[in-house]
Amino acid sequence: HDDDNNDNNSENDINDENNGNNDNESLITISPDCDLDKMKKLYFIIMTLVCLTMAGGVYASELINGAGATFPYPLYSKWAYDYAGKTGVKLNYQSIGSGGGIKQIQAKTVDFGASDAPLSVEELNESGLMQFPMAIGGVVPVVNIKCVKAGELKLTGDVLADIYLGKITKWDDTRITALNPSLSLSGKITVVQRSDGSGTTWIFTNYLDKVSPAWHKETGFGKAVKWNTGVGGKGNEGVATYVQRLKNSIGYVEFAYALENKLTHAKLKNRDGNFVEPSIESFMAAAEGADWKGTPGYSVVLTDQKGANAWPISGATFILVHKKPENCSNMKNVLGFFDWAYRNGAEMARSLDYVPIPEKVYTLMEDGWKNDIRCEGQAVWGK
Repeated sequence: HDDDNNDNNSENDINDENNGNNDNESLITISPDCDLDKMKKLYFIIMTLVCLTMAGGVYASELINGAGATFPYPLYSKWAYDYAGKTGVKLNYQSIGSGGGIKQIQAKTVDFGASDAPLSVEELNESGLMQFPMAIGGVVPVVNIKCVKAGELKLTGDVLADIYLGKITKWDDTRITALNPSLSLSGKITVVQRSDGSGTTWIFTNYLDKVSPAWHKETGFGKAVKWNTGVGGKGNEGVATYVQRLKNSIGYVEFAYALENKLTHAKLKNRDGNFVEPSIESFMAAAEGADWKGTPGYSVVLTDQKGANAWPISGATFILVHKKPENCSNMKNVLGFFDWAYRNGAEMARSLDYVPIPEKVYTLMEDGWKNDIRCEGQAVWGK
């Protein structure tokens, strides 16, 4: 108990220094000659720190959480960086695939979900959700074939389908060489597909389902399907990595990933019979006839569209939010971010080869926000 005794002795010494006064008055006293200016400065510093701490708490709450499609991830990242610099509101977006994004928004673990596969009206109503498009892009077949450059390989929808069905297994198959007489092709094809639930897969298989009777009969379309052959990569990133590493491989990714990873894309024969390359112009051509107002739930599908220059595997990417959100403040921040992106993010979208949503379409969407998203009986969006 020596330590206890030392503590007691120390306390007695302190009390002795205060003129032997053993009552409960404070051990810290201010002498009459204390510098009041210094005390005022100390008070100011303390109050400033308190205010900064409180402000920091508010700032930290200015965070919106989303999850879902990998398709728009490069664009959302760019928007988020710019928006945070201008407003202080930060976006935490998990690029986990459309299937995961749908599950998370249904479970209310995020403020918004993102999906390249539009939900049906029945699915939206069942979960109390609304959806709206944020950008339009394209899914592209990419290959790793020696001496073949971007845009040189030509494919048709039925040939692409049979490659993924495992019916065409070599690059020198006569159906491929007939389309590409000037290319020297050989080797066994390695097929790469998505291993996770994916809106990119939904767009890709929706296209194959439209152009190939065999695909329609054997596989169909969806965020996840039963593949006949190949290896699976998680996310657009995973597919891109596999195609880069595996010789004689073919995969499908969103166009921005093909550009970012310098992958070799193929030309595709479109509905009008023309071989076209993926580009912002060919995506725009596919979206020209979209009827957003007349499509229930805004569930517009842009695969295999008419148009001389239309890219046949085009699609919109959608945001999903609850019509009756639990966190009203966060929902205002979510809608504020996407409103800003609609009005200020078009050039950033084009720089990444996405098609921005036209004004007449996003004003229609924002009217939907005003009418359908309510918090405690009041409209969340009133701009």
